Amino acid sequence: MQELRRERHSVTALTVHLVCVTKYRRKMLDNAALDWLQGHAEQMLAAMGCKLLACDGEADHLHLLIEYPPKYSISALANAFKGTSSRGLRKLRADIASSYRDGVLWSPSYFAASTGGAPLEKVKQYVQQQRASSSP
Repeated sequence: MQELRRERHSVTALTVHLVCVTKYRRKMLDNAALDWLQGHAEQMLAAMGCKLLACDGEADHLHLLIEYPPKYSISALANAFKGTSSRGLRKLRADIASSYRDGVLWSPSYFAASTGGAPLEKVKQYVQQQRASSSP
């Protein structure tokens, strides 16, 4: 059973499967960039009181499985991650920053789905196998 988050006025089990896509689905993310994005997501989300359960992706998108407190909306999580990761990756990787279209890494849209309908382990396994499934 999934661990419950117990706070002063609530007990929750909120998880979201979030997918961020690069602008125009450009294939800009290599393994090093994906690893950096995972580390960045762990730190940024921990600072917000969230927990990154799984993270992986391919050259043009990133999957994140996040457990979060009820005080945050999914759009706040997505926007915080996309903004900070875009700026951080631009500073760290000039080769990727030069590929940004109009200085933007991520598409303004994202995909988000509650993971309540599927067993969490199945969703976690799916997210963790993203990079392996795209290898030639």
